[in-house]
Amino acid sequence: MALALMLVQACLLTPGFDGASLLHWHFGLLALGALLVAAAGYIINDYYDVKIDAINRPERLVVGRAINRRHAILAHLVLSGMGVVAGLVLSPLIGLVNLGSALLLWGYSARFKRLPLVGNLSIATLTAALVLLPELWVRTGHTAVWVYALAAFLLTVVREIIKDVEDMRGDAQHDCRTLPIAWGVARTKWVTGFFLVCLAVLVAAAAGQAWYAGRLLLGGWLLLAVLLPLAVLGRRLIRADRKRHFSHLSTWCKWIMLAGVLSMILFVVKP
Repeated sequence: MALALMLVQACLLTPGFDGASLLHWHFGLLALGALLVAAAGYIINDYYDVKIDAINRPERLVVGRAINRRHAILAHLVLSGMGVVAGLVLSPLIGLVNLGSALLLWGYSARFKRLPLVGNLSIATLTAALVLLPELWVRTGHTAVWVYALAAFLLTVVREIIKDVEDMRGDAQHDCRTLPIAWGVARTKWVTGFFLVCLAVLVAAAAGQAWYAGRLLLGGWLLLAVLLPLAVLGRRLIRADRKRHFSHLSTWCKWIMLAGVLSMILFVVKP
């Protein structure tokens, strides 16, 4: 998250690479507020998922084992409050975005993640909002930021649905109605494929635009490091039928997301 914010600020929102903008206290406060809200979101998600995680990820169980549940709630409230205040220091809009993010994270953990597609779209919206946060602060009007935000939204939807398939066993035992439980794995793959195709079209269009603008390295990176792995992801998705398969697909999504974030560096490079 911090890397994405830094690259958006330094590579997309300033002419050329401007690392000095990362040292300004305004950007530091912007990033700190976003990370505090995100940390609070992870805590409240673990709080509500104690029983589910005991089945799906027993080795990663923290709340209730290493940390008292009451202390976890307190930490969630403190970190969320600090994140909102940090945003308000910058502007009312950033404070409102941080507050909305904190509330959406709470709603996701308490209810939305148990509903078909609603939880997936919630997390995807938050991911896109993170990419847009520096733009909402400085308001440059650069369309590239919105393209990256849309790509982050689509890839996050894909990964969140894949994670739901991976976690079906624990979710089903605790009355969750995620997409694979409500619609079945086969139909869920079709939904995932739809978002994957939309993302592939977006990446291909971005690569073509990069070449047209003379950014050959960026275009090549998008094709080889993002679009090609997306094609591999789609192929493996079709064949996946075991939990470990979907676990590998989820990890594959992380690498694709990292490649997409790193492509921002090439946005300012012209051969």
